Amino acid sequence: MRDPRHNILFEPLAIGPKVARNRFYQVPHCNGMGHREPTALAGMRAMKAEGGWAVICTEEVEIHPSSEVSPAIEGRIWEDKDIFAHERVVEGIHRHGALAGIELVYNGPRTNLASRLPPMGVNSMPVNSEWLEPQQSRAMDREDFRAIRRWHRNAALRARKAGYDLIYVYAGHGLTLTQQLLSRATNDRTDEYGGSLENRVRFLRELLEDTRDAVGHDCAVPLRIAVEESQLPLGLERAEMEDIVGMLAELPDLWDFCMGSWSRDSRTARFSAEGFQEPFVRGLKKLTTKPVVGVGRFTSPDAMVEQIRSGVLDFIGAARPSIADPFLPKKIEEGRSEDLRECIGCNICVAGDMQSVPLRCTQNPTMGEEWRRGWHPEKIAPKAREARVLVIGAGPAGLEAAHQLGKRGYEVALTDARDTLGGRVVRETTLPGLRTWQRVADYRLGQIGKLANVETYPASFMTADDVLAFGATHVAVATGARFRANGRGRNHPQGIPVGEGASVFTPDDIFEGAAPSGDVVVYDDDHYAIGSALAEKLAAAGCRVTLVTPAPLVSHWTHNTLEQGFIEARLVESGVAIVTRGVAAGIRKGTFAGSDGVTGRPFEIAADHVVLVASREPQLELFRSLKAREAEWADAGLESVTTIGDAHAPGMIVHATYAGHRYARELDMPVDADAVPFLRDQPR
Repeated sequence: MRDPRHNILFEPLAIGPKVARNRFYQVPHCNGMGHREPTALAGMRAMKAEGGWAVICTEEVEIHPSSEVSPAIEGRIWEDKDIFAHERVVEGIHRHGALAGIELVYNGPRTNLASRLPPMGVNSMPVNSEWLEPQQSRAMDREDFRAIRRWHRNAALRARKAGYDLIYVYAGHGLTLTQQLLSRATNDRTDEYGGSLENRVRFLRELLEDTRDAVGHDCAVPLRIAVEESQLPLGLERAEMEDIVGMLAELPDLWDFCMGSWSRDSRTARFSAEGFQEPFVRGLKKLTTKPVVGVGRFTSPDAMVEQIRSGVLDFIGAARPSIADPFLPKKIEEGRSEDLRECIGCNICVAGDMQSVPLRCTQNPTMGEEWRRGWHPEKIAPKAREARVLVIGAGPAGLEAAHQLGKRGYEVALTDARDTLGGRVVRETTLPGLRTWQRVADYRLGQIGKLANVETYPASFMTADDVLAFGATHVAVATGARFRANGRGRNHPQGIPVGEGASVFTPDDIFEGAAPSGDVVVYDDDHYAIGSALAEKLAAAGCRVTLVTPAPLVSHWTHNTLEQGFIEARLVESGVAIVTRGVAAGIRKGTFAGSDGVTGRPFEIAADHVVLVASREPQLELFRSLKAREAEWADAGLESVTTIGDAHAPGMIVHATYAGHRYARELDMPVDADAVPFLRDQPR
């Protein structure tokens, strides 16, 4: 039964001519599927509607090829031919009683790599491109403004024909022409679209009026708008934002407030807490009678209620929490808050869009696989037959495998050599800012604790003799991986020479209690979170830390999770010296030797200790011992021994949870090793 304190979250609320069944609102978010994989996209959005979200919105949907974002895969509604794909999305959302929203966008000066149309924008400036394309836009004239208004109106009419209930005007995240016109940082025009705030608001007002005129009689027209641009000189400020809301107060049917750049709007948990956007949004609701939605990576029902009762928001907006748990509203409604699969704020979902592939989620391995593999986040096929499964290793892969195998009805034993279950998750969450990653283990341990057919055995080191005597039908070896002590990795396939007397540690050594002091070099050839977080931890402990990386940026891969700049700034604030494009040449007692990756010029850094963050070695001793005794399996009743997770192929935690989930799904199920293992959207 639902907690009465949460009743307000389930009150219906009008949005223009539409009524949302509750206050859970999946704001527009990218997904890496877009126009390329519409059926998979429809399956993902439909799953959220089934999970109880009242409003489900698309990603940004391009209205015209003169501002397209290839190679990023977003939505498109350029012409009538695109309507059919959107009808699939709408049908899936409506099937479960939710409202469907579409976020129309004109991105302003983009590279237009696919269309090759000349970009145009507020003025003639370099295009907005992740790849620093050496190209400029041309400054728009009055005819261009009229054309975009026409394209936007036509797109709105197509959206209504596809069945959408909410049709957005979008002016946020630093991506849109409308925001670029609003901001003094990007608008230096001297005509009727520049200068005074009223002039800078003019085009946004025109788009809102055009959209309301075209579809407003039977569709709601929300406005998504940036509330600040503090990262830009002359960017939007609070006073201006209040004036803008005052000017347009009753024109939209809903206000959707966001931040002035995507990296600030979708900050990782490492750099923001739940509800971190409240200071930017608080008070704006008082300037309009229309409902307000905002985000803040909300996972706590009590925090959600407080946002509404305190008058900050009317709807609880979510992107990432709706990815981690599509059934978040339904679980709260049913009084099952302890079953929430809480977002850890790692932004692996964002990385899918950045890399132009279907999104994935560390917490929810089924995300993106709803149609492709037929995976449901809350349902799994029952066991095919009676069998006993032994899962060795209670890290993210082992925990996920044991949980899902238990749900299928198998008798499961989960063992781990350590006293505390959780594997690498437990160790990595000791690093600065990564505490929320513990949710990966906590959720699965909580769910396993409810399953009478799953037994856990901590502090239980398993030998081949133990396994063969256990009586298991199947064994999943999830023994993980350890960082290599010789620095072997992407830039050093043969390892790094280490001289006699040199003090070298790995991240695992630090996790297990090693405490370097004095001058410490952290050599990061991993390029994700561990190297920089270790450098920050050691600096906080009083070490004089230099982080050296062969990459051009610190934690280079985290560009995909929108946190690279935040990481580098935190290191600088912590007093960590940074050397990029630094390739290790050797480690001697008291010295780290390297060379510049571009010029080859050598350098040396004083180092009492060096921490090598490179590749990891799968821990396969047990697996190899069992394979060597395969002739004994039949007598022991053992049919299969399979490596999963880092023991099979080391990666990020998202790879491990996915591997554990797939193992559990496919156990005792027919699998054609030669077939494509998932469905594909293909033209016929």
